Amino acid sequence: MAKTVSVFKKVVMAVSGIIMLLFLIAHMIGNLHVFQGAESFNDYSEWLRSFGEPALPPRTLLTVIEIVLVVSVVAHMWAAITLWRQAKRARPEAYVTKKPVAQTYASRTMRWGGLIIAGFIVYHILDLTFGAANPAGTDSTPYDRLVASFQNPIATTVYVVTLLLLGMHLRHGIWSATQTLGQSNRRRERTVNAGATGFAVLLIAGYLVVPAAVVLGLVD
Repeated sequence: MAKTVSVFKKVVMAVSGIIMLLFLIAHMIGNLHVFQGAESFNDYSEWLRSFGEPALPPRTLLTVIEIVLVVSVVAHMWAAITLWRQAKRARPEAYVTKKPVAQTYASRTMRWGGLIIAGFIVYHILDLTFGAANPAGTDSTPYDRLVASFQNPIATTVYVVTLLLLGMHLRHGIWSATQTLGQSNRRRERTVNAGATGFAVLLIAGYLVVPAAVVLGLVD
């Protein structure tokens, strides 16, 4: 029974992780509209709220996506925390042999990095979605909020640091998932590790080019 519950939790963690990963890819691509100018970026932001009309009421599909994302985040955190506690109860004493520094650091990042990322999501929504925590205010356009946020050194630093944590979280998460699925061959492990690292770097780079463009004055 306990084994079945563990498998279920791992499936929940994997499925919720995939959902969030797909959102991250789509969100990163959407952010790149900023390089097409204010009008294009604001039109894209408005489209997110109106797509599905007139067949559906305004914001219906966006609300569904938001609900799915919230459920995915909560499910992912629940699965991660309960699996960690379960593993800790099964192995109350630490290993005598020390783990490699890189592996230990990545594992610790998965534990507390997820909580930091969750907190950042709340701030990110208040900042760029609603404008409540944005220097441009709630009556500004999405483009103005984005520029105003990344012209703030503190907000930009928080954004960059959180993205770097997210990159480590993604890399280790992808690698761990392949281990769970029985990826034990050393040669294949190196390939998977390189692929996970490359994917995480490309995704995070796609996010970082936007604040970098604002800081460098390429977007204003």
